[in-house]
Amino acid sequence: MGNYRMCLCFTRKFRVTEAEPPSDVKEAFNKYTEDATHMTAEQLRHFLVELQAEGGGTSAFEAERILEQVLQKRHNIAKLISRRTLLTLDDFHHYLFSPDLNPPIRAQVHQDMTAPLSHYYIYTGHNSYLTGNQLSSDCSVVPIIEALKRGVRVVELDIWPNSAQDNVHVLHGRTLTTPVELIKCLKSIKEHAFSESPYPVIITLEDHLTPNLQAKVAQMLIETFEDMLFYPESEFVKEFPSPEQLKYRIIISTKPPLEYRKAQTANRKGDDLHKSEEEDLWGKEPLELNTDEHEEDDDTSDSDSSEDNNGGNIGGLSSPGAHEYKHLIAIHARKPKGGLKEVLKIELNKVRRLSLSEQALEKAAESYGTDIVRFTQKNILRVYPKGTRFNSSNYKPLIGWMHGAQMVAFNMQGYGRSLWLMQGMFRANGGCGYVKKPDFVMKNLDNQVFDPKANLPVKKTLKVKVYMGDGWHLDFKHTHFDLYSPPDFYTRVGIAGVPADEIMKRTQKKEDIWTPSWEEEFTFQLTVPELALLRVEVHEHDLSEKDDFGGQTCFPISELEQGIRAVPLFDRKGNKYNSIRLLMRFQFI
Repeated sequence: MGNYRMCLCFTRKFRVTEAEPPSDVKEAFNKYTEDATHMTAEQLRHFLVELQAEGGGTSAFEAERILEQVLQKRHNIAKLISRRTLLTLDDFHHYLFSPDLNPPIRAQVHQDMTAPLSHYYIYTGHNSYLTGNQLSSDCSVVPIIEALKRGVRVVELDIWPNSAQDNVHVLHGRTLTTPVELIKCLKSIKEHAFSESPYPVIITLEDHLTPNLQAKVAQMLIETFEDMLFYPESEFVKEFPSPEQLKYRIIISTKPPLEYRKAQTANRKGDDLHKSEEEDLWGKEPLELNTDEHEEDDDTSDSDSSEDNNGGNIGGLSSPGAHEYKHLIAIHARKPKGGLKEVLKIELNKVRRLSLSEQALEKAAESYGTDIVRFTQKNILRVYPKGTRFNSSNYKPLIGWMHGAQMVAFNMQGYGRSLWLMQGMFRANGGCGYVKKPDFVMKNLDNQVFDPKANLPVKKTLKVKVYMGDGWHLDFKHTHFDLYSPPDFYTRVGIAGVPADEIMKRTQKKEDIWTPSWEEEFTFQLTVPELALLRVEVHEHDLSEKDDFGGQTCFPISELEQGIRAVPLFDRKGNKYNSIRLLMRFQFI
């Protein structure tokens, strides 16, 4: 008689129960309905004006419209006809928990767009043509298109002669990246430039061309963009035009063709090893995405340091084509020469763009912080990642923004916490890619330039309550977090901003549930609320390995709508999940 083995397999059912409304939602419903079972449009209007702080502008018509939208989403048409427009408690909760009906920030452009370009933070890409790492990835139009679709307004192209010296390629110079033709990039920019925003797209060119090829580029730009191309009225302007004036226009920014001398091509190698800038400074973070444990600090390794290298352009504007090329440059770029104090001098009748690497800015900020702020009041400062970020990682953008830098250039093909902050910042102002800089960075109050190092008093206090979360069972496989049990979620909430404001806090974990309810409140004291971003992350606690990622979002405190709000979450790359969201409350006290 043979031996038989019997296997008993146990399966655990992943039942998802719908979480009931939090106590604050029930209390609000009871208060505004006066303990009735249904809420009228007028009662909803009172709730929106008082608890949601939407001001007296909310009309009875708007409240009625919200009721109709909620009922159409939750109930079929037959039911809708047979009942008056009244909300039950579940309908009310459903409304509050719907990101499309009750979002945490406004979706419209609402800032003044008539100030000069230098008055705005501008959504800026770095090496926008790379599909992956900085050394060997393909160059392609795909990341350019993706960036424009996310609302990026500054696209960077490195332009080099092809091997036959008769055409122009886009590639990361002196690396193994495979090139893409410049004309393909320009056509893609033309097609997608204004799919997300009507405000201008700036093309920053890293020019490594001969005068003949510069003439060819000028011709390509004119023929591709035609009337979209913005021509400056004169070579030097006293101030930049505004985003409003430049709607639907393409702007070229690069260093003018060299009239002077052969550019230096020798690169000095830095020899100090420094610890990675990528390590998060906001308390102990879950272990993820902290690559580049040691990076070589090298100011000259980035392609930006070759901005002067206009190929073989010795003898300057002898070529007629170079004149045409120069005529197209609306924002003149300049690399730092001589001491920083010299470079940061304000010229009365001339505005320009200056480029600094992330670590050059950090060094400059130590001694010349207020000089940088003063420079950026009229001129444009572009900050770019150090060249040793081979894997397309990014740096903390706040140091640039604190000093008024308009173009904090990021590797959009990379991802991680720094990129989440960048994406969060540019959710402001309707996601149009231009965010007005705070007045204190632009204006000298009491004849004092803003000092990013100054110790400032608390200006605003924000209370954040995390009620609950939902949607993971719809957007993830049921075995994604744990094979045999529902997940154990916790939420991290905190602030990114000036150093005094930076902090991260976390809720308790809720075990074995797909719809966790935390109901925990946190208080944040802010010294510079205008530059503060609210960071939200959800993680799933894992005993045996590192915690699993469950979603994130980030948005400016200055944009926050008060009251109980539905907060949609995004994946690591910044793509919005279909269903995952948190219910939170925001109060300024």
